[in-house]
Amino acid sequence: MAGEDAAWPDVELTERWLEPAAADTLFEDLRHSLPWRSHRVRMFGRDIDAPRLSCWIGDPAARYRYSGTTHEPEPWPAALAAVRERLAHAAGTPFNSVLANLYRDGRDCMGWHSDDEPELGPQPVIASLSLGATRRFVLKHRREPARQAVFELPHGSLLVMRGDTQRDWRHALPRTARAVGPRINLTFREIIVRG
Repeated sequence: MAGEDAAWPDVELTERWLEPAAADTLFEDLRHSLPWRSHRVRMFGRDIDAPRLSCWIGDPAARYRYSGTTHEPEPWPAALAAVRERLAHAAGTPFNSVLANLYRDGRDCMGWHSDDEPELGPQPVIASLSLGATRRFVLKHRREPARQAVFELPHGSLLVMRGDTQRDWRHALPRTARAVGPRINLTFREIIVRG
């Protein structure tokens, strides 16, 4: 569905990509072992704490610049080695990095954005693995904001975004007033390493 006239973003959702027991184990392992940090982001001309905890993981050269900060990668934890290989096979592309986000409750969120940084290339493939509480994920067309696609992302689900999705659409994980538990989101990507 890529291209200027694509009615919908080029995305594919697999709800039980990881079996529940494997998803439970990975969630607990990452929740307790990753060096989670509160990052500063620039919004409306000022720096604030991001409403979530994050950890940038990747191959040594996979530096990533977003929200005004260059992130040096943490080494790959053993728990993600098999997942990385399986995801690369499922998505048909290699991944040299993953952004892990920990949403502690419904107040934690991700604002409207696109993963369109130059080091991701013109048509990045982003593979997003959800663990923990189900949260709502929304995509909104850049030129026609009324055109939206909404997904519920349950425990163990995989959402893959391809083609012109990052160019033509923005996405967000909105806050919710519902009582929800913690959620980890792993967005695998391939950073283009130059020089």
